[in-house]
Amino acid sequence: MSKLTDVPKRILIGRALRSDRLGETLLPKRIALPVFASDPLSSVAYAPGEVLLVLSIAGVSAYHFSPWIAVAVVVLMFTVVASYRQNVHAYPSGGGDYEVANTNLGPKAGLTVASALLVDYVLTVAVSIASGVENLGSAVHFVIEHKVLCAIAMILLLTLMNLRGVKESGKLFAIPTYVFVAGVFVMIAWGAWRGLVLDDTMKAPTADFEIKAEHQGLAGFALVFLLLRAFSSGCAALTGVEAISNGVPAFRKPKSKNAATTLALMGGLAVTMFCGIIALAMSTHVRMAEKPATDLLQGGVPVGPTYVQNPVISQVAEAVFGKGSFLFVVLAAATALVLFLAANTAYNGFPLLGSILAQDRYLPRQLHTRGDRLAFSNGIVLLAGAAILLVWIYDADSTKLIQLYIVGVFVSFTLSQIGMVRHWNRHLRSETDQAKRRHMVRSRAINAFGATFTGLVLVVVLATKFTHGAWVALLGMLIFYVTMSAIRRHYDKVANEIAAAEERPDEYVRPSRVHSVVLVSKLHKPTLRALAYAKLLHANQLEALSVSVDPAETKALRAEWERRGIDVPLKVLDSPYREITRPVVEYIKGLRTENPRDAVSVYIPEYVVGHWYEHVLHNQSALRLKGRLLFTPGVMVTSVPYQLASSEAAKKRAKRRQEWSAPGAVRRGPVDQRRKEPTQKG
Repeated sequence: MSKLTDVPKRILIGRALRSDRLGETLLPKRIALPVFASDPLSSVAYAPGEVLLVLSIAGVSAYHFSPWIAVAVVVLMFTVVASYRQNVHAYPSGGGDYEVANTNLGPKAGLTVASALLVDYVLTVAVSIASGVENLGSAVHFVIEHKVLCAIAMILLLTLMNLRGVKESGKLFAIPTYVFVAGVFVMIAWGAWRGLVLDDTMKAPTADFEIKAEHQGLAGFALVFLLLRAFSSGCAALTGVEAISNGVPAFRKPKSKNAATTLALMGGLAVTMFCGIIALAMSTHVRMAEKPATDLLQGGVPVGPTYVQNPVISQVAEAVFGKGSFLFVVLAAATALVLFLAANTAYNGFPLLGSILAQDRYLPRQLHTRGDRLAFSNGIVLLAGAAILLVWIYDADSTKLIQLYIVGVFVSFTLSQIGMVRHWNRHLRSETDQAKRRHMVRSRAINAFGATFTGLVLVVVLATKFTHGAWVALLGMLIFYVTMSAIRRHYDKVANEIAAAEERPDEYVRPSRVHSVVLVSKLHKPTLRALAYAKLLHANQLEALSVSVDPAETKALRAEWERRGIDVPLKVLDSPYREITRPVVEYIKGLRTENPRDAVSVYIPEYVVGHWYEHVLHNQSALRLKGRLLFTPGVMVTSVPYQLASSEAAKKRAKRRQEWSAPGAVRRGPVDQRRKEPTQKG
C-alpha cells in the first residue's frame, strides 16, 4: 500500500527535499513579486469595475466621481506601502501583522489580527478563482455553465502546484503575471497615444448603452454614502499588500531589504495600472451596472438576461486594441490566468501564518510541520478546503464574495499600524543616538498616519458593506478567534498537567510494589511467551487472569494449567453476560483501589499477522482492552507479540519496500548503500 501511494505522490509533488536544502527554496525578488504580489496586481482587473458598479446606482452622471475615488485609493495604497516598509524592517521573522500586534498590543489584539488575516486569505482564494472563472467563462461557454465545478478544479490545481514548493510554483506563476502587467502597461500607453497624440475616438462596446439609475439626483448624505461605498469597493486593490510582510522569511538575503523593495515595486505597479484603467474606462465610456439585465438599456430597451457583462479591463482592451486582435487575445488570456494565480498570495501567506500560530499553540501543531517539498503542506490543504467550501456555498459568484472582502484586511492594517506606533515609542525611550532617533520619529509618523487613515477606511467599509455581506467575514473572524482561543487553552492545560515540577510529586515516587497480570484466553505459545516475559521482570506479585465465557473451555484451561504445573496462580473471572473487557477492567481497577501505591502491569499476548484481512479476525479483544486500560491511572499495558507464519511474508514485503526507492524519493531506500565513505588522502 505504501508503494502504491508513494508513486503517485512523487509524480504529483516531486521528489522529497532534505531539511538542509531549505535555502534552495528561497526566492529572489523577480520571483517573489509574482508569488506575493499577484493578488494586488491582479485586483486591477476587477477593482475599477467595482467602483463603476456602485456609482451606476446613481446613473452615468456619477461616473465623473471615479477619478477622485481613484486618487483616494492611490493615497491609501502609498500610505499602506510606506507603513509596511517599516514593518518588514522591524519584524523580519515573518509574523507580519500578527507578530506586530501580539508584541505591542497584547495576545488578544494579535489573535484578532490573525483571525482577520486567515479569513482574508480564504476569501482571496475564493474571490480570485471565482473572478477568473467568470472572465474565462465570457469566452468559453462551458466554464460559465459549470463555474462551481471549474472553480473547485482550479483550486485543486493551485493546491497541487503549491504542494510542490514555493519556488517551483513561483516560477510557474511568474510568466503569466509579468505578461499581464506588461499587457496592461502596453494598453495604457497605446490608449494614451491614440487618445492624446492621434486624437482617435475609442469606444467601449457598452459606450452607446444607457444606465437606468436606481436612485437619481442623489445629494447630501445619500451621495456621500454612495461615494464612500464606491471607495470601499475600490479598496479591493489593496488586498494582499500584507502578504509580503508575512512572507519575509521566504526571501533571499538581505531579507528585509528585498522584501521592502518588492513591496515598493508592487505598490507602484498596482497604482499605475489601477489609475490607467480608470482613465481609459472614462475616456472610452464604459458602462457597468449591478443588474445589467434590467439596468443596462440599448435603444431604451433592457439588454435582457442573455446579456453577459464583460469586466472593465476587457471592455477597455477591446476599445484600445480592437476586438479579436492579437494583443486583445493575449491580454484577455493573461487576465484570466493571473486572476487564477492571484490566489497564490494566500497560498503563501496562510500556511506561513498558520505555522507561526501553531508554534504559539493557537492552531494544531501539525500546521507547523513542513512537508516533503519543505512547504507547509497541512496549511495549504486546510486553505484549499475552506476556499472550496466558500466557493460552493456562494456558487462561485465573485459579486457576492467580494462583499465579504477587505474587512479583514483593514482590521489587520489598522491594528498593525497602531502596534508599530507603540513599537517606536518603546524604542525611543531607550535610544540615545540622534540619527537613529530621527529615523524612528519619521517611521513613527508614517505608521501613525497609516493607522489613522486605515482606521477611517475600516469604519467606512463596515458602514457601507456590513449589510451587503461584511457581517459574514466578521462572523468568520469570530469563529477563528474562539477556535484558536480554545486550542490555546487546551495546549496550556496539557502543558501544565505534564510539566515536570521541582518538588517530587506522586509521579516521581517509586511504587511500593508492582502487581503483574498476564491475560490468558487459552494455554498456547503466545500465553507461555507472555508468562515467561512477565517472570523475567521480577514483579512483586504475578498472576494469570482469564475470563470464563464458556464453562467447558474454562474447565479445560484449569486442567491443562495444573497438568503442566505452571507456577503462576491462575485467577478466573466469571462473566455471566459473556463480556471480556468489562470484567478485566473492573478487576484491574479493584487492584488499584485496594493498593493505591501499587503499580499494575498488564501483559496482553497478541498475534502478529501478515495480511490485512487477518487483522479483522484477530486482536480485537486486545485492542478493546488496551483502549479501556489507557484511561486507568497507575496501569501499564504491555503487548507481548507472537509472530505467526504469515507475518514472515509481511516482513519480506517490508524489506522489499525498504530497498525500493520511489521516483525521486531521496529520503527512502537503503541509506547505508547511498553514503560514500570519505576518501583518505596520503
